[in-house]
Amino acid sequence: MKNRQWLLAKRPVNQLSKNNFQWVEKEVECIKNGEFLVKNLYLSFDPAQYGWTQDTESYVDSVKIGEVMRAVSVAQVIESQHDKFREGDILQGSFGWQEYAVSDGKSGYMRPFRIPKEVPITAPLGILGNTGLTAYFGLIDIGKPIEGDVVLVSGAAGSTGSVVGQIAKIMGCRVVGTAGGTEKCRWLTEQLGFDAAIDYKSENLNSALKKLCPDGVNIVFDNVGGDFLSESLLHIAEKARIVLCGAISSTGKAQSSIHVSNYMSLVIKRAKMEGFISMDYMKDAPIVINKISNWIKEGKLVYREDIVEGLENAPDTLSRLFSGKNLGKQLLKLADPE
Repeated sequence: MKNRQWLLAKRPVNQLSKNNFQWVEKEVECIKNGEFLVKNLYLSFDPAQYGWTQDTESYVDSVKIGEVMRAVSVAQVIESQHDKFREGDILQGSFGWQEYAVSDGKSGYMRPFRIPKEVPITAPLGILGNTGLTAYFGLIDIGKPIEGDVVLVSGAAGSTGSVVGQIAKIMGCRVVGTAGGTEKCRWLTEQLGFDAAIDYKSENLNSALKKLCPDGVNIVFDNVGGDFLSESLLHIAEKARIVLCGAISSTGKAQSSIHVSNYMSLVIKRAKMEGFISMDYMKDAPIVINKISNWIKEGKLVYREDIVEGLENAPDTLSRLFSGKNLGKQLLKLADPE
């Protein structure tokens, strides 16, 4: 049986493209005692994957040249000599950009775990996985929202930003989001309940924030970085909290060329700016996932998935994140469960 794979061929210097990967076919490995074989069903795509292709210090090791590109996925066990995982089980794990993967259940970026049958098969890759946890812990633990706070979310039509805004609304906050294009902005206000949305492609951020947040912003949840972060600092209220989740606008740029201005606003407004990694909160993950599940059941929180099909499209699917083409959580479908 053949296994089609995407390997990291060379590290991107600027923008990531298909040329950074190599498409190969090889025989599926035979499993040994204590191992199991899975067939990938859905792959998750996240901005962090660009960082994994870089040979720089990070919270996880870089993908090595010649290795299968790392990705979290949902997969089905099709053969097993493992005492914990049985044939037919649906798992989440770090199985990479490939059709099949062999695992011992211990090694890899993420230890695999069984997905309960009552959970939608793709939800652990997004709303009931790292996306939901990142949104919750960043907003609640770092942002510390208080009823009546004004919350500004960048990249608000993305998987994380869209959840942040909705949780802020549940907490009783006024929420303003930024997104690129009329369709995304309408989705935020008409379906997700944002109080306002700023189209950064056609509106001036500084002017829009003066109008929409005349008394200042209490929480900035930043997924974008760059010019957005610099301009948002001009509009923070006293004791504001700036949550640094990502800097997707800086993807492909040298660190030495990335600058943030207006940082004296942090001093003048006695504000705090802090980054975080959701992996630091994993001990509390089950409680939060249950809370998010209840919000979904109650109709307080909705989510959207942007699904591309075909493993051959993996590099282009990742690039969608950095061109702003995705709306909601970006996934790639390989197969249906049997």
